[in-house]
Amino acid sequence: MEILTEIKVRGYHADFYGHVNNARYLEFFEEDRWAQLESKIDLRKWAEKGLIFLVVNINVNYRRAVPVGETIIVTTKLEKIGNRSVVLKQEILVKESKAVAADALITFVISDRSGRAVSMDGEMLKEIEKLKETT
Repeated sequence: MEILTEIKVRGYHADFYGHVNNARYLEFFEEDRWAQLESKIDLRKWAEKGLIFLVVNINVNYRRAVPVGETIIVTTKLEKIGNRSVVLKQEILVKESKAVAADALITFVISDRSGRAVSMDGEMLKEIEKLKETT
């Protein structure tokens, strides 16, 4: 996927030790997931149908500390489409060195108004598959 999210690490992202706090990595991943979804799928149309994206599992590997002042790039790519879930592979890279600071596998489902995960087929599957595309 294309790179849509570049973030300069600021003081408020840091913990007591001066590097990005582990919880902030989740926010950085989320920022790029939304950017990717919004660039490929009409989320308003989905919301009108009562369909929402729900994260159901996150597995993060913290690879290296990122200090205040660095710029990071967040990437997201489609890893796997299941019957009722999708797995995305995300990475946070230090812009200058391209070193991986963290990577994650994020599993989400599409929920309907009842709160149940729906099967991904037909038009919905075509929409999800747009996440494979690069521009």
